[in-house]
Amino acid sequence: MPRVTSADVARESGVSRTTVSYVLNGRADVVLTDATRKRVLETAARLGYTPSAPARALRSGRSDLVLCVLPDWTVGPAIDTLVDHLTTALADHGLSLLVHIRRGARPLSHLWGAVTPCAVVVLSPVGADDARAMRQAGIPVVGTALDEASEPDVFAVPQASIGAVQAEHLVERGHRVLAYAAPLDDRLGAFAVRRLAGVRDACARHGLPTPPLAAVDLDAEAAAGVVGAWHAHGVTAVVAYNDEVALAVLAGARAQGLDVPGDLAVIGVDDLPAARLAAPALTTVWQAIDAQAGYLAAALLAALGLAEQTPTRPDDVFHVVPRAST
Repeated sequence: MPRVTSADVARESGVSRTTVSYVLNGRADVVLTDATRKRVLETAARLGYTPSAPARALRSGRSDLVLCVLPDWTVGPAIDTLVDHLTTALADHGLSLLVHIRRGARPLSHLWGAVTPCAVVVLSPVGADDARAMRQAGIPVVGTALDEASEPDVFAVPQASIGAVQAEHLVERGHRVLAYAAPLDDRLGAFAVRRLAGVRDACARHGLPTPPLAAVDLDAEAAAGVVGAWHAHGVTAVVAYNDEVALAVLAGARAQGLDVPGDLAVIGVDDLPAARLAAPALTTVWQAIDAQAGYLAAALLAALGLAEQTPTRPDDVFHVVPRAST
């Protein structure tokens, strides 16, 4: 079915397209009778007319759409929370968030060129050509980084530091032989590699052996095999990639008849609601997802001239939440 245009509204209303434009754009400075305004609005509603987003952006000089580009990651609770907070923060300023999960080798320019966003949020680095082209087009770009970053339009959550703080927590509790429970999904490799590096660095600083590594499936029986092998080799504590993997390790420990934390301590990342309900309750690393979303939204608004200045980074980006599992 063809799209209804302003020309259709004009023809059905018996007025010019210019008059339709004046009415639909709420031009109070143009003299039109109340009857004419009413007839145009009623006709537009009856025909199901909706304004063209690109045309509206061209008239106003800005679209109300913010494009959020996610890498090909699994979309878990942390990303869900970030997108939810970001959507709310931008909606308060009349902006809408469009989320795109990037897969394949198609250039990002094909996407932002088609949807004409007023700004772009990227949760991993984009190519230099894409970044330059967007800025040349007047489209602000803000994002996050998995490593240290000082740029004002980048919110950094160093993943190696998260792994290090997990390991330090276990070392403080007297553990000297640690293991690392990695995710099975290769799409999480960018996070897992960095967190593991932080764990290994922390162990090296304390003169501890390099932690053995195993990918742990979210299955009690499979996890039990991994946990049993670790326990047989003297492992007393497990650093898990995230809370989901940590919960699988807890299930594996139960299946092996091991006491947590007496025989095996476990720490995760993300502070999921399920972590508090686990038996025993799971020690984890809390991340400031709301602050991250707030920072990105504020940086966007500043770049768009809708806020006075770029935000201040929060001091507390992540910290350990101690519970019974350690």
